Amino acid sequence: MAPSIKFTDQFEAFCDIAQRLAKHEEADALLLLVESSVDWKKLRAATGKLHVIVASDRPQHLAKAEDFGLDTIELNIPDSPVYERLTQALIESVADDQLTAGACVVALYSGFESGAIDSLSVIRLDEHLGRLTVHDLRQLETKIPINILKMTVDLAVQIGREGREGKPVGTLFVVGDHRRVLKNCYPLVFDPVRGYNVSERRLADIKVRESIKEIAQLDGAFVISADGAIVAACQYVSAPAEEISLSKGLGSRHWSAAAISRATNAIAITVSESNGTVRLFQNGEVMLRIEPFRRAMKWKDFEYEPPSSASE
Repeated sequence: MAPSIKFTDQFEAFCDIAQRLAKHEEADALLLLVESSVDWKKLRAATGKLHVIVASDRPQHLAKAEDFGLDTIELNIPDSPVYERLTQALIESVADDQLTAGACVVALYSGFESGAIDSLSVIRLDEHLGRLTVHDLRQLETKIPINILKMTVDLAVQIGREGREGKPVGTLFVVGDHRRVLKNCYPLVFDPVRGYNVSERRLADIKVRESIKEIAQLDGAFVISADGAIVAACQYVSAPAEEISLSKGLGSRHWSAAAISRATNAIAITVSESNGTVRLFQNGEVMLRIEPFRRAMKWKDFEYEPPSSASE
């Protein structure tokens, strides 16, 4: 059992700075990320009337915090980096209506030394979550056209954020190099896109995208060509996964994505069923992570030269 965080002079000073900063920035809340118990009475006194949200992966600590009128968020990603835990806490706070989509938050957490509050950040949710730029995708250095990647990412984020009929949905898209990809796949069930003309399988068609949301409830991956046609659906990916290392907590879908992106020149895009997080894999590694913020994702355009060829 982790020892309690001592309410030291440093901790009290951080609370005082957080209060003044929250007033200056017109922040909506103070988010406290903790790994152990705190003297909640002193914390409540030190933060005054400020809206305080306590996030922890230890429910026994949260129960005590609630006794002092503090909002709580239970995390489920122990041993993850601080950034990931902060991100989950913010997303869950919005989902639980403790924060609004455009909220400003002052965060206190242990950034360097476990068991000691030593770091402070001002986080604006509309800047921290839900934003992706064309420049981010350009960093992937792929021949797949940017507009096809954007379209697939948008669809993945929608699935992660909305699910289907109120239920969470996880899925996998494998984009580009489809001939080599298919050599590492076999159908799990009857392929629902088989037999349709290419013109009827274009990702650019809104009817196709809506159909994909329905099919995503079935097991298996979507294989998409570099020119945006759905080549196959409900595919089991069987690429070798040697020499691939992923973070704890990532399941078979993510291992498949890493493996197929290592074995081919495809980009694999996963949607996590547990929390809706979207990850882009290239060459066996996570290159980009997008959180399923409860609003439309914003794209910020950069000037760029389009790929000279849509070839794989």
